[in-house]
Amino acid sequence: MEYPIKDNIAKRVTAMNQRVEEIRSKDLYFYNQTIEELRGGSRVLVNGREMGMYASYSYLGLVGHPKINQAAQKAIEKYGTGTHGVRTLAGSLKIHQELEETIASFKHAEAAITFTSGYVTNLTVVSTLVGRGDYVISDKLNHASIVDGCLMSGAKFLRFPHNDMTALEQRLQQVPDGFAKLVITDAVFSMDGDLINFPKVVELCRKYKAWLMIDEAHSVGVLGEKGTGIEEYFNMPNTIDIKMGTLSKTIPSVGGYVAGSKDLINYLRHASRAYIFSAALPPAQAAAAKTAFEVILEEPWRIQKLRANTTQFINGLRARGFDTMLTETAIVPVLCGSDEAAFSMTRVAQRNGVFVLPVVSPAVPPGLSRLRATVTAAHEPQEIEQAMDIIEKAGWEVGVLQK
Repeated sequence: MEYPIKDNIAKRVTAMNQRVEEIRSKDLYFYNQTIEELRGGSRVLVNGREMGMYASYSYLGLVGHPKINQAAQKAIEKYGTGTHGVRTLAGSLKIHQELEETIASFKHAEAAITFTSGYVTNLTVVSTLVGRGDYVISDKLNHASIVDGCLMSGAKFLRFPHNDMTALEQRLQQVPDGFAKLVITDAVFSMDGDLINFPKVVELCRKYKAWLMIDEAHSVGVLGEKGTGIEEYFNMPNTIDIKMGTLSKTIPSVGGYVAGSKDLINYLRHASRAYIFSAALPPAQAAAAKTAFEVILEEPWRIQKLRANTTQFINGLRARGFDTMLTETAIVPVLCGSDEAAFSMTRVAQRNGVFVLPVVSPAVPPGLSRLRATVTAAHEPQEIEQAMDIIEKAGWEVGVLQK
């Protein structure tokens, strides 16, 4: 369409659409594909073709778990498909309270609060806790939702280079005495798969009397023998002030949460605009999330299998000559370099039955475009070997791998 005024809004819309159309014209556009069926956790049907799923956030393979499905169905039978509105005015369902109690227990916290999405959770929690006159300090590779929460808060926003603890300490030293300061970082970084230097972050926060918020979107169900997250992984209990996580990755539902002290959660329940002015989670999704936390504790073999599959996937790709950066988790970047190389790698992989997606600039720095591959507990070793062979084939065809 033609826009009535050629202002900056129109220019941005036009520029993005032109970029998308250019990628489509080269048969290199792979985003927003329709998945027709989920088959057994590790397979998907896309455009009539079955492919191995290597773009899933369901790290423990809990999507479609019978017990979780049954809990969701029972919740619909009991409560229906929706709620009466916002919990503050229309009331909380018992299943919402049970979910938050389950999260608090799982995260070894006094209390928990849930929100409608992980993105909204970071946005509202950061902007509710800090404001003008405060300082918020963030790892440079933190998720966009954290960045947006920091910007929306109005606090002085300080960033430090990824995992650079010397730089973090310098940032903490910049904060004048008597000013509130919040350090916030991912536990596992969503594009690189590496871990924050958690012990050092905790040490510095204690030294400089800063609040610590950790986003565990990609570490719950992944880190620790019981899958409870980064505190368990490092054997450092009760060291995070604000424990944030999502209900849409390892937990096969939707939403986000924060766990912490009773005082903190009570404050958020009465001050967070996203809680006060957003409708409650649908009953089925709340019941599914609650049951998923229980299943993680009941089926520890899933965590062990994920760990074995992760080791196989990372080591296998590295042995084939790929740069997987510093990943230690189920998020395995396959470095391609240019945007076009990442798109081309994706095309070859998908045509040969591996559903994997490219991540390109500006989501990652120029020259660091990649396949963002993931492995889950639903994969079998032979499936992983086959997928790595196909990715290797793509690497040679595109020129990412060279003799």
